[in-house]
Amino acid sequence: MRGKKIVIFLFSILALSLIVFYVSRLAPGDPLVSYYGERVEKMSPAERSVAEERLGLHGPIYVQYIRWIGKAVKGDFGISYKYKMDVMEVISGRLGNTLLLGGVGFVLIFVFALLLGVLCAWNEGHWLDRIICKIGTITSAIPEFWISLLFILFFAVMLQWLPSSGAYLIGKENDIWDRITHLILPLSIVVIEHLWYYAYMIRNKIVEEVRADYVLLAKSKGLSKRKILFDHCLRNVMPAYLSIMAISVPHILGGTYIVEMVFSYPGIGTLSYESAKYHDYNLLMILCIISGVIVIICNMIAQTINERIDPRMKATEIFETSEVNRDGK
Repeated sequence: MRGKKIVIFLFSILALSLIVFYVSRLAPGDPLVSYYGERVEKMSPAERSVAEERLGLHGPIYVQYIRWIGKAVKGDFGISYKYKMDVMEVISGRLGNTLLLGGVGFVLIFVFALLLGVLCAWNEGHWLDRIICKIGTITSAIPEFWISLLFILFFAVMLQWLPSSGAYLIGKENDIWDRITHLILPLSIVVIEHLWYYAYMIRNKIVEEVRADYVLLAKSKGLSKRKILFDHCLRNVMPAYLSIMAISVPHILGGTYIVEMVFSYPGIGTLSYESAKYHDYNLLMILCIISGVIVIICNMIAQTINERIDPRMKATEIFETSEVNRDGK
């Protein structure tokens, strides 16, 4: 079973690389402009042919792909056309910022989501539950970029409390306080945009658990509401909570990319936009593959957790596999 998952993982990455490679090259635009700038317009056909050969852009697309994948399996992912340096060096300089923003945001989202879910389930149907539900629904329905612009206008332009863009001021890359002040606005948007979505899921899971038969039995035995909720209901919800956390990574990662763009935060999201805009093929390929690897691994983790929670899923998969093998014989 583990070998099957590894094969599926490798096939998914191969298919993703093939699709991204073809789609990026079929998009309109000239990648030579990213590397040579305005000099491309003055190039003769012979000079242009040499330039394309130098960047690996000569020949049919499938030949280019075979050439690229051959180098990639050896660890050579090419150079960035825009930055004129190895793509891994470009990505390594930005990856930490995205991990910081997305990682801290992820932790805060699920800590607050659990607290909000418990609070709403505890007060189900009361005015506090209804108010939180309405506010959460409104905030989660507003697009990220619009809330981001409002925050920039209010906190950066009008009040001038926080910086509106970047990860730090020039020359202050080692100043922790400066980095924190630059992180507050984008981090707030990441948390606000995703918090209620997951808090509502957790609230409903707890409410379903509270209505289970064993809770009625516990109440009839005189157990307090607090003991039933925290000692029994919440403990039963935790496996589903972990599964939701694993599934949510692609969702939160996508939101982090958008927030990085709005706040010009130098991370993987901003780099992805720039690589697509400037036809920086090598950089775009690696960024898409990294994102794809994260999504696939998280989905596999979620599937493993679900199989542990409900062994019937694993049994069904084994049964279907045996049926396919028997039909094949």
